[in-house]
Amino acid sequence: MAGSSRVQAAFAHLFKEMRERSGLSYRDLERPTLASRGWINNVASGARWPDRSWASRADDALNSGGLLLAAWDRANIEREVEKRTRSLLLVSVKDSGDILAATNPDAVDVDGLGERVASLGVAYLSSPATPMLSQGLQLRQEAIRRIKEGAARPHEFKDLYLAAGRASGVLSYAALDLGEPDAATTHARTAWRLADLADDDEQRAWVRGTESLIARFRKDYALATSLITDGLKYAGPGTSVVRLLCGAAQCAANSGDSEMAQHLLGRALDARDDATPDTVNGLFSFSYAKQLYYAGSSLIWLPDEPALRKAEQDSGRAIELWEQEGEQFRSFDDEALAHVYMATARLKLGEIEGAMDAVRPIIELPNDRQISWIRKRVGELSLLLDDERFKHSTVAADAREELRGAG
Repeated sequence: MAGSSRVQAAFAHLFKEMRERSGLSYRDLERPTLASRGWINNVASGARWPDRSWASRADDALNSGGLLLAAWDRANIEREVEKRTRSLLLVSVKDSGDILAATNPDAVDVDGLGERVASLGVAYLSSPATPMLSQGLQLRQEAIRRIKEGAARPHEFKDLYLAAGRASGVLSYAALDLGEPDAATTHARTAWRLADLADDDEQRAWVRGTESLIARFRKDYALATSLITDGLKYAGPGTSVVRLLCGAAQCAANSGDSEMAQHLLGRALDARDDATPDTVNGLFSFSYAKQLYYAGSSLIWLPDEPALRKAEQDSGRAIELWEQEGEQFRSFDDEALAHVYMATARLKLGEIEGAMDAVRPIIELPNDRQISWIRKRVGELSLLLDDERFKHSTVAADAREELRGAG
Protein backbone atom coordinates (compact mmCIF):
# COMPACT_ATOMS: atom_id res chain seq x y z
CA MET A 1 0.00 0.00 0.00
CA ALA A 2 1.39 3.39 -0.98
CA GLY A 3 0.60 5.02 2.37
CA SER A 4 2.30 2.28 4.35
CA SER A 5 5.39 2.68 2.16
CA ARG A 6 5.44 6.42 2.94
CA VAL A 7 5.20 6.07 6.72
CA GLN A 8 7.72 3.22 6.71
CA ALA A 9 10.10 5.36 4.69
CA ALA A 10 9.80 8.22 7.21
CA PHE A 11 10.53 5.92 10.14
CA ALA A 12 13.38 4.25 8.23
CA HIS A 13 14.92 7.63 7.42
CA LEU A 14 14.85 8.66 11.08
CA PHE A 15 16.34 5.31 12.14
CA LYS A 16 19.20 5.66 9.62
CA GLU A 17 19.84 9.22 10.67
CA MET A 18 20.05 8.25 14.35
CA ARG A 19 22.22 5.22 13.65
CA GLU A 20 24.69 7.29 11.65
CA ARG A 21 24.74 9.91 14.40
CA SER A 22 25.45 7.23 17.01
CA GLY A 23 28.34 5.76 15.00
CA LEU A 24 26.99 2.23 15.55
CA SER A 25 27.06 -0.34 12.73
CA TYR A 26 24.32 -2.87 11.96
CA ARG A 27 26.55 -5.50 13.56
CA ASP A 28 26.76 -3.37 16.73
CA LEU A 29 22.95 -3.24 16.85
CA GLU A 30 22.38 -6.98 16.44
CA ARG A 31 22.66 -7.99 20.09
CA PRO A 32 20.92 -5.00 21.78
CA THR A 33 17.97 -5.12 19.36
CA LEU A 34 17.78 -8.96 19.10
CA ALA A 35 17.83 -8.91 15.31
CA SER A 36 20.20 -9.88 12.51
CA ARG A 37 22.11 -7.40 10.38
CA GLY A 38 20.05 -8.34 7.33
CA TRP A 39 16.81 -7.81 9.22
CA ILE A 40 17.98 -4.41 10.54
CA ASN A 41 19.09 -3.42 7.05
CA ASN A 42 15.59 -4.18 5.77
CA VAL A 43 14.13 -1.87 8.43
CA ALA A 44 16.60 0.84 7.42
CA SER A 45 15.63 0.48 3.75
CA GLY A 46 11.91 0.61 4.54
CA ALA A 47 11.37 -2.96 3.30
CA ARG A 48 10.32 -4.32 6.70
CA TRP A 49 8.13 -2.86 9.43
CA PRO A 50 9.37 -3.79 12.92
CA ASP A 51 7.17 -4.39 15.95
CA ARG A 52 7.07 -1.90 18.81
CA SER A 53 9.35 -3.95 21.07
CA TRP A 54 12.13 -3.79 18.46
CA ALA A 55 11.62 -0.04 18.03
CA SER A 56 11.91 0.35 21.80
CA ARG A 57 15.15 -1.69 21.92
CA ALA A 58 16.56 0.32 19.01
CA ASP A 59 15.59 3.56 20.74
CA ASP A 60 17.52 2.47 23.84
CA ALA A 61 20.53 1.25 21.83
CA LEU A 62 20.76 4.53 19.92
CA ASN A 63 20.15 6.68 23.03
CA SER A 64 17.30 8.40 21.20
CA GLY A 65 15.48 9.45 24.35
CA GLY A 66 12.15 8.11 23.10
CA LEU A 67 12.26 10.00 19.79
CA LEU A 68 12.50 6.87 17.63
CA LEU A 69 9.78 5.08 19.59
CA ALA A 70 7.47 8.10 19.31
CA ALA A 71 8.04 8.14 15.54
CA TRP A 72 7.13 4.44 15.41
CA ASP A 73 3.91 5.09 17.37
CA ARG A 74 2.85 7.89 15.02
CA ALA A 75 3.62 5.88 11.92
CA ASN A 76 1.91 2.78 13.23
CA ILE A 77 -1.34 4.65 13.93
CA GLU A 78 -1.34 5.80 10.31
CA ARG A 79 -0.59 2.28 9.08
CA GLU A 80 -3.49 0.85 11.08
CA VAL A 81 -5.89 3.45 9.68
CA GLU A 82 -4.75 2.64 6.15
CA LYS A 83 -5.10 -1.08 6.83
CA ARG A 84 -8.68 -0.68 8.05
CA THR A 85 -9.50 1.50 5.04
CA ARG A 86 -8.12 -1.08 2.66
CA SER A 87 -10.01 -3.85 4.43
CA LEU A 88 -13.24 -1.87 4.12
CA LEU A 89 -12.56 -1.32 0.43
CA LEU A 90 -11.99 -5.04 -0.12
CA VAL A 91 -15.19 -5.94 1.72
CA SER A 92 -17.18 -3.36 -0.24
CA VAL A 93 -15.81 -4.58 -3.57
CA LYS A 94 -16.59 -8.18 -2.67
CA ASP A 95 -20.12 -7.17 -1.65
CA SER A 96 -20.63 -5.48 -5.01
CA GLY A 97 -19.28 -8.59 -6.73
CA ASP A 98 -21.71 -10.77 -4.80
CA ILE A 99 -24.61 -8.55 -5.85
CA LEU A 100 -23.54 -8.76 -9.49
CA ALA A 101 -23.24 -12.53 -9.24
CA ALA A 102 -26.65 -12.86 -7.60
CA THR A 103 -28.43 -10.67 -10.16
CA ASN A 104 -26.57 -12.00 -13.21
CA PRO A 105 -24.65 -15.21 -12.40
CA ASP A 106 -22.96 -15.37 -15.80
CA ALA A 107 -21.88 -11.71 -15.93
CA VAL A 108 -18.23 -12.78 -15.67
CA ASP A 109 -17.18 -14.87 -18.67
CA VAL A 110 -15.22 -18.11 -18.39
CA ASP A 111 -11.93 -16.37 -19.13
CA GLY A 112 -12.68 -13.91 -16.33
CA LEU A 113 -13.35 -16.77 -13.92
CA GLY A 114 -10.04 -18.40 -14.86
CA GLU A 115 -8.25 -15.09 -14.32
CA ARG A 116 -9.80 -14.76 -10.86
CA VAL A 117 -8.56 -18.22 -9.90
CA ALA A 118 -5.09 -17.41 -11.25
CA SER A 119 -5.12 -14.16 -9.23
CA LEU A 120 -6.10 -16.14 -6.14
CA GLY A 121 -3.02 -18.33 -6.66
CA VAL A 122 -0.89 -15.18 -6.60
CA ALA A 123 -2.73 -13.69 -3.61
CA TYR A 124 -2.18 -16.92 -1.67
CA LEU A 125 1.54 -16.21 -1.37
CA SER A 126 0.94 -13.18 0.85
CA SER A 127 -2.39 -14.00 2.52
CA PRO A 128 -3.52 -16.04 5.54
CA ALA A 129 -4.98 -19.46 4.70
CA THR A 130 -8.51 -18.93 6.05
CA PRO A 131 -9.69 -16.19 3.63
CA MET A 132 -8.04 -18.10 0.79
CA LEU A 133 -10.11 -21.15 1.77
CA SER A 134 -13.28 -19.09 1.55
CA GLN A 135 -12.43 -17.47 -1.78
CA GLY A 136 -11.20 -20.71 -3.32
CA LEU A 137 -14.44 -22.47 -2.36
CA GLN A 138 -16.54 -19.64 -3.81
CA LEU A 139 -14.72 -19.72 -7.14
CA ARG A 140 -14.83 -23.50 -7.39
CA GLN A 141 -18.57 -23.52 -6.66
CA GLU A 142 -19.11 -21.00 -9.44
CA ALA A 143 -17.09 -23.06 -11.93
CA ILE A 144 -18.92 -26.29 -11.03
CA ARG A 145 -22.31 -24.55 -11.14
CA ARG A 146 -21.62 -23.49 -14.71
CA ILE A 147 -20.56 -27.00 -15.65
CA LYS A 148 -23.69 -28.55 -14.10
CA GLU A 149 -26.05 -26.01 -15.64
CA GLY A 150 -24.29 -25.96 -19.00
CA ALA A 151 -23.74 -22.22 -18.58
CA ALA A 152 -20.84 -22.11 -21.05
CA ARG A 153 -20.05 -22.70 -24.68
CA PRO A 154 -18.89 -26.26 -25.57
CA HIS A 155 -15.23 -25.25 -26.00
CA GLU A 156 -15.21 -23.52 -22.59
CA PHE A 157 -15.87 -26.59 -20.44
CA LYS A 158 -12.20 -27.58 -20.39
CA ASP A 159 -11.34 -24.13 -19.03
CA LEU A 160 -14.05 -24.48 -16.37
CA TYR A 161 -12.65 -27.84 -15.23
CA LEU A 162 -9.18 -26.30 -15.12
CA ALA A 163 -10.38 -23.30 -13.08
CA ALA A 164 -12.22 -25.60 -10.65
CA GLY A 165 -9.11 -27.79 -10.40
CA ARG A 166 -6.86 -24.86 -9.58
CA ALA A 167 -9.36 -23.62 -7.01
CA SER A 168 -9.23 -27.12 -5.48
CA GLY A 169 -5.46 -26.78 -5.39
CA VAL A 170 -5.81 -23.56 -3.40
CA LEU A 171 -8.16 -25.37 -1.00
CA SER A 172 -5.63 -28.19 -0.62
CA TYR A 173 -2.78 -25.81 0.24
CA ALA A 174 -4.99 -23.84 2.64
CA ALA A 175 -6.08 -27.01 4.46
CA LEU A 176 -2.49 -28.19 4.84
CA ASP A 177 -1.33 -24.78 6.08
CA LEU A 178 -4.11 -24.97 8.65
CA GLY A 179 -2.75 -28.33 9.83
CA GLU A 180 -5.47 -30.52 8.25
CA PRO A 181 -3.71 -33.06 5.98
CA ASP A 182 -6.82 -35.24 5.59
CA ALA A 183 -8.82 -32.33 4.19
CA ALA A 184 -5.83 -31.35 2.05
CA THR A 185 -5.72 -34.88 0.60
CA THR A 186 -9.42 -34.79 -0.31
CA HIS A 187 -9.04 -31.44 -2.08
CA ALA A 188 -5.93 -32.69 -3.90
CA ARG A 189 -7.78 -35.79 -5.14
CA THR A 190 -10.54 -33.53 -6.41
CA ALA A 191 -7.94 -31.33 -8.11
CA TRP A 192 -6.52 -34.44 -9.82
CA ARG A 193 -9.94 -35.54 -11.08
CA LEU A 194 -10.61 -32.07 -12.48
CA ALA A 195 -7.14 -31.88 -14.07
CA ASP A 196 -7.96 -35.19 -15.78
CA LEU A 197 -11.29 -33.84 -17.04
CA ALA A 198 -9.48 -30.75 -18.32
CA ASP A 199 -6.80 -33.02 -19.84
CA ASP A 200 -4.11 -30.63 -18.63
CA ASP A 201 -0.68 -32.16 -17.97
CA GLU A 202 0.74 -29.04 -16.34
CA GLN A 203 -2.01 -29.20 -13.71
CA ARG A 204 -1.62 -32.99 -13.33
CA ALA A 205 2.08 -32.56 -12.55
CA TRP A 206 1.30 -29.74 -10.10
CA VAL A 207 -1.30 -31.84 -8.27
CA ARG A 208 1.07 -34.79 -7.91
CA GLY A 209 3.65 -32.41 -6.45
CA THR A 210 1.05 -31.14 -3.97
CA GLU A 211 0.00 -34.68 -3.01
CA SER A 212 3.67 -35.45 -2.42
CA LEU A 213 3.95 -32.36 -0.21
CA ILE A 214 1.05 -33.63 1.91
CA ALA A 215 2.73 -37.04 2.20
CA ARG A 216 5.97 -35.33 3.31
CA PHE A 217 3.99 -33.42 5.95
CA ARG A 218 2.95 -36.84 7.26
CA LYS A 219 6.55 -38.08 6.94
CA ASP A 220 5.48 -40.80 4.50
CA TYR A 221 8.49 -40.41 2.24
CA ALA A 222 7.90 -43.61 0.29
CA LEU A 223 4.45 -42.43 -0.82
CA ALA A 224 5.80 -38.92 -1.43
CA THR A 225 8.51 -40.33 -3.74
CA SER A 226 6.06 -42.49 -5.70
CA LEU A 227 3.77 -39.50 -6.27
CA ILE A 228 6.74 -37.51 -7.59
CA THR A 229 7.68 -40.35 -9.94
CA ASP A 230 4.16 -40.34 -11.35
CA GLY A 231 4.12 -36.55 -11.56
CA LEU A 232 7.28 -36.51 -13.68
CA LYS A 233 5.34 -38.36 -16.40
CA TYR A 234 3.25 -35.24 -16.92
CA ALA A 235 5.79 -32.48 -16.27
CA GLY A 236 6.22 -30.24 -19.29
CA PRO A 237 8.54 -27.35 -20.14
CA GLY A 238 7.58 -25.17 -17.15
CA THR A 239 8.86 -25.43 -13.58
CA SER A 240 7.02 -28.66 -12.68
CA VAL A 241 10.15 -30.76 -13.21
CA VAL A 242 12.16 -28.45 -10.95
CA ARG A 243 9.52 -28.58 -8.22
CA LEU A 244 9.18 -32.37 -8.38
CA LEU A 245 12.95 -32.98 -8.31
CA CYS A 246 13.33 -30.67 -5.32
CA GLY A 247 10.54 -32.58 -3.57
CA ALA A 248 12.34 -35.85 -4.33
CA ALA A 249 15.51 -34.37 -2.81
CA GLN A 250 13.58 -33.61 0.39
CA CYS A 251 12.41 -37.23 0.49
CA ALA A 252 15.93 -38.57 -0.03
CA ALA A 253 17.41 -36.27 2.63
CA ASN A 254 14.75 -37.17 5.18
CA SER A 255 15.39 -40.84 4.42
CA GLY A 256 19.11 -40.39 5.13
CA ASP A 257 20.35 -40.69 1.53
CA SER A 258 22.74 -37.74 1.35
CA GLU A 259 24.25 -38.64 -2.02
CA MET A 260 20.87 -38.98 -3.74
CA ALA A 261 19.53 -35.79 -2.16
CA GLN A 262 22.44 -33.73 -3.49
CA HIS A 263 22.26 -35.47 -6.87
CA LEU A 264 18.57 -34.56 -7.20
CA LEU A 265 19.22 -30.95 -6.20
CA GLY A 266 21.86 -30.80 -8.93
CA ARG A 267 19.38 -32.19 -11.47
CA ALA A 268 16.86 -29.58 -10.38
CA LEU A 269 19.38 -26.79 -11.03
CA ASP A 270 20.00 -28.19 -14.52
CA ALA A 271 16.25 -28.39 -15.13
CA ARG A 272 15.90 -24.74 -14.11
CA ASP A 273 18.12 -23.74 -17.04
CA ASP A 274 15.66 -25.33 -19.49
CA ALA A 275 12.40 -24.27 -17.81
CA THR A 276 10.00 -21.93 -19.58
CA PRO A 277 7.48 -19.61 -17.84
CA ASP A 278 4.45 -21.37 -16.35
CA THR A 279 0.91 -20.74 -17.53
CA VAL A 280 0.02 -19.18 -14.17
CA ASN A 281 2.21 -17.81 -11.39
CA GLY A 282 1.97 -17.59 -7.62
CA LEU A 283 1.06 -20.86 -5.95
CA PHE A 284 1.15 -22.66 -9.31
CA SER A 285 4.72 -21.73 -10.19
CA PHE A 286 8.13 -22.52 -8.67
CA SER A 287 10.53 -19.59 -8.50
CA TYR A 288 14.31 -19.76 -8.07
CA ALA A 289 13.92 -18.46 -4.51
CA LYS A 290 11.56 -21.35 -3.80
CA GLN A 291 14.12 -23.74 -5.30
CA LEU A 292 16.81 -22.43 -2.95
CA TYR A 293 14.35 -22.75 -0.06
CA TYR A 294 13.71 -26.41 -0.98
CA ALA A 295 17.47 -27.00 -1.16
CA GLY A 296 17.92 -25.54 2.31
CA SER A 297 15.01 -27.56 3.69
CA SER A 298 16.57 -30.72 2.23
CA LEU A 299 20.17 -30.20 3.28
CA ILE A 300 19.32 -29.48 6.95
CA TRP A 301 18.55 -33.20 7.37
CA LEU A 302 22.04 -34.27 6.32
CA PRO A 303 24.66 -34.85 9.02
CA ASP A 304 27.81 -33.36 7.46
CA GLU A 305 29.00 -29.79 8.04
CA PRO A 306 29.35 -28.81 4.33
CA ALA A 307 25.70 -29.74 3.72
CA LEU A 308 24.57 -27.76 6.75
CA ARG A 309 26.63 -24.72 5.68
CA LYS A 310 25.05 -24.98 2.22
CA ALA A 311 21.59 -25.25 3.84
CA GLU A 312 22.25 -22.05 5.79
CA GLN A 313 23.53 -20.29 2.68
CA ASP A 314 20.67 -21.38 0.39
CA SER A 315 18.03 -20.46 2.98
CA GLY A 316 19.61 -17.02 3.36
CA ARG A 317 19.77 -16.49 -0.41
CA ALA A 318 16.10 -17.49 -0.72
CA ILE A 319 15.14 -14.89 1.89
CA GLU A 320 17.17 -12.20 0.10
CA LEU A 321 15.55 -13.02 -3.24
CA TRP A 322 12.03 -13.04 -1.81
CA GLU A 323 12.62 -9.64 -0.24
CA GLN A 324 13.30 -8.31 -3.74
CA GLU A 325 10.62 -10.20 -5.70
CA GLY A 326 7.16 -9.02 -6.70
CA GLU A 327 3.91 -10.45 -5.41
CA GLN A 328 3.65 -13.05 -8.19
CA PHE A 329 6.53 -15.01 -6.67
CA ARG A 330 7.09 -13.84 -3.08
CA SER A 331 5.72 -16.37 -0.60
CA PHE A 332 5.62 -14.90 2.90
CA ASP A 333 5.01 -18.29 4.55
CA ASP A 334 7.93 -19.93 2.74
CA GLU A 335 10.11 -16.91 3.49
CA ALA A 336 9.27 -17.36 7.18
CA LEU A 337 10.08 -21.07 6.96
CA ALA A 338 13.41 -20.28 5.31
CA HIS A 339 14.31 -18.42 8.52
CA VAL A 340 13.47 -21.57 10.49
CA TYR A 341 15.57 -23.75 8.17
CA MET A 342 18.49 -21.33 8.47
CA ALA A 343 18.11 -21.53 12.26
CA THR A 344 18.01 -25.34 12.10
CA ALA A 345 21.25 -25.49 10.12
CA ARG A 346 22.97 -23.11 12.53
CA LEU A 347 21.74 -25.01 15.57
CA LYS A 348 22.98 -28.33 14.17
CA LEU A 349 26.34 -26.58 13.71
CA GLY A 350 26.24 -25.62 17.38
CA GLU A 351 25.57 -21.91 16.74
CA ILE A 352 22.75 -21.27 19.21
CA GLU A 353 22.76 -17.47 19.18
CA GLY A 354 22.92 -17.37 15.39
CA ALA A 355 20.02 -19.80 15.24
CA MET A 356 17.92 -17.62 17.52
CA ASP A 357 18.77 -14.51 15.49
CA ALA A 358 17.35 -16.28 12.43
CA VAL A 359 14.17 -17.65 14.01
CA ARG A 360 13.22 -14.86 16.42
CA PRO A 361 11.34 -12.73 13.84
CA ILE A 362 9.27 -15.82 12.98
CA ILE A 363 8.23 -16.82 16.48
CA GLU A 364 7.04 -13.23 16.92
CA LEU A 365 4.65 -13.48 13.95
CA PRO A 366 0.91 -13.12 14.71
CA ASN A 367 -1.07 -16.33 15.10
CA ASP A 368 -2.77 -16.12 11.69
CA ARG A 369 0.69 -16.21 10.06
CA GLN A 370 1.84 -19.22 12.09
CA ILE A 371 0.89 -21.90 9.57
CA SER A 372 1.15 -25.57 10.51
CA TRP A 373 4.54 -25.96 8.79
CA ILE A 374 6.01 -23.16 10.91
CA ARG A 375 4.65 -24.59 14.17
CA LYS A 376 5.90 -28.04 13.17
CA ARG A 377 9.43 -26.91 12.25
CA VAL A 378 9.85 -24.55 15.23
CA GLY A 379 8.83 -27.46 17.47
CA GLU A 380 11.52 -29.62 15.87
CA LEU A 381 14.01 -26.79 16.36
CA SER A 382 13.16 -26.75 20.06
CA LEU A 383 13.76 -30.50 20.31
CA LEU A 384 17.27 -30.08 18.88
CA LEU A 385 18.17 -28.08 21.97
CA ASP A 386 17.56 -31.19 24.07
CA ASP A 387 20.68 -32.73 22.51
CA GLU A 388 23.29 -33.99 24.98
CA ARG A 389 25.92 -31.50 23.76
CA PHE A 390 23.74 -28.60 24.98
CA LYS A 391 23.03 -30.21 28.35
CA HIS A 392 25.09 -27.76 30.42
CA SER A 393 24.61 -24.67 28.23
CA THR A 394 22.72 -21.77 29.79
CA VAL A 395 22.41 -20.21 26.31
CA ALA A 396 20.67 -23.39 25.12
CA ALA A 397 18.39 -23.38 28.16
CA ASP A 398 17.38 -19.77 27.47
CA ALA A 399 16.79 -20.51 23.78
CA ARG A 400 14.72 -23.59 24.64
CA GLU A 401 12.58 -21.56 27.01
CA GLU A 402 12.08 -18.81 24.43
CA LEU A 403 11.05 -21.25 21.70
CA ARG A 404 8.67 -23.22 23.88
CA GLY A 405 7.21 -20.04 25.33
CA ALA A 406 6.46 -18.86 21.80
CA GLY A 407 4.71 -22.14 20.99
